[in-house]
Amino acid sequence: MREKEFLPAVKDRLGIEQLNEMQLKMMASASEQRDIILLSPTGSGKTLAFALPVMKLMKPSTGRVQCVVIAPSRELVMQIASVIRHVAGELRVIALYGGHKVEDEVNSLKVVPDIIVATPGRLLDHAVRRNVDLLPVRILVLDEFDKSLELGFEEEMEKLSRRMKNVSRYILTSATKADVLPEFLKLTNPLTLNFVGDNSDLRERMRVHRVDSDGKDKLDTLLALLHNITRGERPEKTIIFVNHRESAERVAEFLRKNGVDAVLYHGALDQRERETAVALFNNGSRPVLVATDLAARGLDIEKVASVIHYHQPLTPEAYTHRNGRTARVEAEGDIYVLVGPQEDVKEFVEFDDTTGLDHTRRANLRSGYMTLYIGGGKREKVSRGDILGFMIKEGGLESGDIGKIDVYDHYALAAVKEDKVARLLDAVSGKKLKGEKRRITPLK
Repeated sequence: MREKEFLPAVKDRLGIEQLNEMQLKMMASASEQRDIILLSPTGSGKTLAFALPVMKLMKPSTGRVQCVVIAPSRELVMQIASVIRHVAGELRVIALYGGHKVEDEVNSLKVVPDIIVATPGRLLDHAVRRNVDLLPVRILVLDEFDKSLELGFEEEMEKLSRRMKNVSRYILTSATKADVLPEFLKLTNPLTLNFVGDNSDLRERMRVHRVDSDGKDKLDTLLALLHNITRGERPEKTIIFVNHRESAERVAEFLRKNGVDAVLYHGALDQRERETAVALFNNGSRPVLVATDLAARGLDIEKVASVIHYHQPLTPEAYTHRNGRTARVEAEGDIYVLVGPQEDVKEFVEFDDTTGLDHTRRANLRSGYMTLYIGGGKREKVSRGDILGFMIKEGGLESGDIGKIDVYDHYALAAVKEDKVARLLDAVSGKKLKGEKRRITPLK
């Protein structure tokens, strides 16, 4: 594609006025007949950085798959697909990942896409079942390939690479430098663009605070910290990182019992639960996310004000990725590390100050919003505009009463001011949305 075909969408659809140095260099590199290894810190605009050269290398639709992007997690696949769709114009982009109906994906593949974004296992499954022909693929992107190898996807990716014998351009991305590349990757004179060292600006936009806890169990200190950092009418988005699933559940339950609108996120939840947790956090109805390191990268999470390390991370890489959830795209952010008595501070943690807590301070830790479940989604031809119009026309709400609306394959989630929910549900009872009566209920 020519740049004039996709660059306007960067501004109009993604709201990005000016590309950063990394994105400009990546786009320029598409003109070189070399493979690319991009090393880039979390939160630096990496997805758009590799999407731009892909767009330059794409041809008009040929009825065959031209490009495959492989990512290690479902959440990352969905985020990448969303960015690429915004700039792909008429090119067809589909996402393939576990946790939702295979039948929907099979139906989507009946019209051959130009670009596939997928997790390794799901793409291999479709290839084995002959739902998709990967032989014509010319461009292969391995996003966060270091994480893919860490999670044991190497065998699946090797099998996929054997099915993509006509790849002429590889793009690999990582937030950390890999000492060894997988043997099955036949890279041609790769160009390495290293932006990991350009992290000083990001560090300057982060303030790292030490918070001492009197007890080994830091729950009371955590609650006091949330009261102390909440200055407005409702809490700003905050992610609390722990090292184990059981700890995440215990912390989330404690916070809920103490009046905090918190939501839980870890790997033992099924795809629908994880998808819902991210939606509740993003739409502000649950502004506190308690999570394992699964949430440290790959999630499309907006405007996180603070990151709290309830447990110190086990590695420098985990610390970097956790902190990268805040201070994104030129914004500033606060990092808080809870330190228990006799607890050693990891050598890679560097503090700007020690924060004292007022344990008598009380702030509002409720969001004031509730999320509603709507029984209809993309497959039922229900759009955000349909839901917004329905709530205003039939429900008697004003646009300011309605927050973010997320539409999935067969359902949707909408944030609504809590004090307007009862009135809305009463008003729309028995009414039709997009020609059908649909279940609309508060999400538990």
